[in-house]
Amino acid sequence: MCQLNLEAKGQQVTALYFEEPGAANSEATLKRAAIRAEELKIKQVVLPSVTGETAKKALSLFPSSQLVVVTHSTGFLKPNDQEMPEAVRQELQAAGAKVLTAQHAFGGVNRAVRKKLGTYELDEIIAYTLRCFGQGLKVAVEISLMAADAGLIRSGEPCLSLGGTERGVDTAVLLSPVNSQNFFDLKIMEILAKPGFYQAAEE
Repeated sequence: MCQLNLEAKGQQVTALYFEEPGAANSEATLKRAAIRAEELKIKQVVLPSVTGETAKKALSLFPSSQLVVVTHSTGFLKPNDQEMPEAVRQELQAAGAKVLTAQHAFGGVNRAVRKKLGTYELDEIIAYTLRCFGQGLKVAVEISLMAADAGLIRSGEPCLSLGGTERGVDTAVLLSPVNSQNFFDLKIMEILAKPGFYQAAEE
């Protein structure tokens, strides 16, 4: 019989595990991240936002942190199209957020190889591996790389990074960010919220 050593040094951190992924978890995820940001005095927070709605909800929740909002790349759905309206981008920047639009760390040219030649490249294999923990965790890791590469967050300093499944956010992690070329030095320190992918018991 296995016994847990509850006397080992450590700390208990509350995590939220949602029954289903998706935007319905955005408010709870943002609030959980905001509480942890205040507890640890976290100075950098990264989150994804397609239309800007999630980012606008986050503005008032992280008053002591630099908020970095990462959009889809321009042309993600169709050539030359940017899903976040320019007026929303300006509104977020006027409120103190930094807004980043760039090539996706796990996409870009390698995705073109997959589409053209039908073979997966290393970055997409990494993305699929991270999706074992949920789409939101993959996004949280990816946007932290993008923000670090753009110089909007500092590598090696704790960062709260959020991610979502399609819309909104349903995942929040505390991580030590790195630049893309140092990917394997990235450390996920805490998981604060994510879908639990629970299955209802069969009757």
